[in-house]
This record gives sequence, structure tokens and C-alpha cells, in this order.
Amino acid sequence: MYDVIIVGGGPTGSYAACKLAQLHHKVLVLERKRRIGESVCCTGIISQECVTAFGIDDKFILRQANSARLLSPSGNELRLWRKNPQASILDRAAFDMAMAARAQSAGADYVLNSPVKDIAIEKDGVNIQASCQGKGINFKGRVIILACGFGTTLCERLGMGRPGDFTIGAQTEIEAAGVEETEVYLGNVAPGFFAWLVPTRPPIARVGLMTRKDPDVYLRKWLAHLAARGKIASADAEISYAGIPLKPLPRTCGERVVVIGEAAGQIKPTSGGGIYYGLLCADIAAKILHQALEDDDLSAKRLTRYEREWRKKLGQELKTGYRARKLFERLSDKQIDRIFEIIKTNRLDEALLRAEDLSFDWHSKSILRLMGYQMISRALSVIKLPFRIG
Repeated sequence: MYDVIIVGGGPTGSYAACKLAQLHHKVLVLERKRRIGESVCCTGIISQECVTAFGIDDKFILRQANSARLLSPSGNELRLWRKNPQASILDRAAFDMAMAARAQSAGADYVLNSPVKDIAIEKDGVNIQASCQGKGINFKGRVIILACGFGTTLCERLGMGRPGDFTIGAQTEIEAAGVEETEVYLGNVAPGFFAWLVPTRPPIARVGLMTRKDPDVYLRKWLAHLAARGKIASADAEISYAGIPLKPLPRTCGERVVVIGEAAGQIKPTSGGGIYYGLLCADIAAKILHQALEDDDLSAKRLTRYEREWRKKLGQELKTGYRARKLFERLSDKQIDRIFEIIKTNRLDEALLRAEDLSFDWHSKSILRLMGYQMISRALSVIKLPFRIG
């Protein structure tokens, strides 16, 4: 019997596997894909805070960024710049493989090409039915961690509920010679959300967007527009898609089960980024589970400590970010342009960038500070909101 079985071999699952294996627990990771890092639909942008906190090696970083251009529907531009690098763009496949290799070096077992079919929580452990290379096989563990990404039915079947809201991300990699900094486009190019053009290793860039419906239609239209402007070499590209939760699960733990990362909805609602938050929560989960395993108490009551700790760290960020997300979705192109004009005319972007306490990862301060400006509040006051801004 394994002490811990982790479903999902992405960064959060592998990080938890590594931490628990280093603490001398017997760990198994079940991954449905044939290879770690296969077909990842992720822009891979993380902060320098994340790089430092989790010791991410430079060899997995394609590019560092200290600036970005935000463009309104009419082409009005805000350029955000700081002297020091604010973000790094990962080689996601290499990063995922390295995280798995680190966990394996610590003693964790990996079984690939093994989608989980069913999970039974029993009195003395967890029984998992998987399809291993086309054949049914059972695995037994004391506790299970679900780190299997968004869209799994396993969480709901185990009583965790489902995310209250989600969107869809679509992305491709394509040749874009001459693009030197990240570009973010707002407005009807991606209704309610945004599109991005992120240079990685010259001349390659990641081009994508988020939208609630028809991601293929919007992205192909966007690619054609970029190609016509000469921003990218061709509009012909293979596109990857992924669901992105905008709200966390109602519950992220239960009897002998813990949910982390994207599966738990631990994602920034403003940007859709989830690597850093997922790793933070995986770290919390590993610490809580280590002590629970040592005490042989894997009850729902005991594991609730994980729920309390991660929500204490991230809960307010997620709530504020989601409210800002819903507000932004109600803005028309004209209103977005108006807000850009207000920010530029009053140099609010410069004021925000001078504030040292504002962070790439922790958006609530930026959101609340921006809404605190009287000009912005007045511009937003005409929008009918399902909540109070103040």
C-alpha cells in the first residue's frame, strides 16, 4: 500500500510528490498522458517571486520580462515597465519533466498512460481503479491527492462539488520575428477577457486568448489579423485548448482526499495563471498531509486544516480578482478605451508602477488602488454590477 497516491503529474502534483517522498512517505503518481509535459496549453508566465520561492532553474526559463504593452480596442497603449525583471516565461514541457524527475529522485513512483476510472474511499484507505496501458489495474493508498487539472469529474464524484465559473483558453506557438515584449490586447478580440502575444525564444511566440465561447473562431480570426499586419509569419497553426476555472471548488478536502492546483480552482481569475498558486497550495498540502500521516489521522476534520490554510493565504485574492473579472466582462470597448484615456491622462499607470508593494502575483492591492481613484470610480459607476465596488 502507498501512503499517498497523486492523480496528475503536472507541476503541482510532482511538487507534492517530491515533498512527501523527501519526508519518507511512499508515493505514487498516476498520469493519464503518455509523457510528462505532453500537450500543455499554458503561457507559462511566472513571477520572479515564484522563481525564487521554488528554486526554478534558469535552464527552464525561455525569457525574462520587465515590460508589457497593454492595448485598448482602439489601439491606445499603456506600457508597463520596471527596471528589474518581473516575470519569466517557462519552457513548460521541460519544467514539468524536471519536476517529475526531482520527485522520482526523491523516491516517488510514476505510472504513465494510466487514466483513473474510479476512486473508492474506504475505512482503511483509498482504492483506485485505473486503466494502465489499456488494462484495468487497482492501486491502494492511505490518502489521495487530486492534481489532475480542470475538467475532471473525480472531484465532484468525491463530494467536492464543481467550480462555480470557468472560461476557455486557446493558444498556439508561431513564428513572430521582431516581437520583443509581451503584448496584451483588450476588447472584442476576446470578449470579456484578453488576447496575448508572448515572445519566447526568437523567433517563436505564444499567441492565445481566453473567452467563454467559440475560442477556435476568435483565435483563428485573431491570428489572421496578426498575419495581415505582419506581426506573425502565418495564420496557419495547430491550436491547443484548456478549460480555466475562475472560482475554486466549494470544498478541497474530505475523508482521505485533498485537491490542489487547477483541479481545486486555485487560479488567478484576472489572468488565468495558476502555476505559482498551485505550487503554494501543494506545499501547504504536503505539510498538512505529512503530519496527518504521522498521526494516522486522515479524517475530513483533520484535513480541513489544509482548506483553512490555503484559503487564508489566497482566499481574499481570489475573491477580489473574481469581482474585478466580472466587472471587466461588463465593459464595452468604448468604456475600456475611456479607462485607458483616464489612466494615461492622469498618469495613474506611473503611480501604480512606483508603488513597491504592488506585485505580479498579488493583484488585489492593484485592483483596489486603481478603483480608489475618483476618476476611475466615476467611469465605472455607470455599469450595473452584481456587487458593490467599495
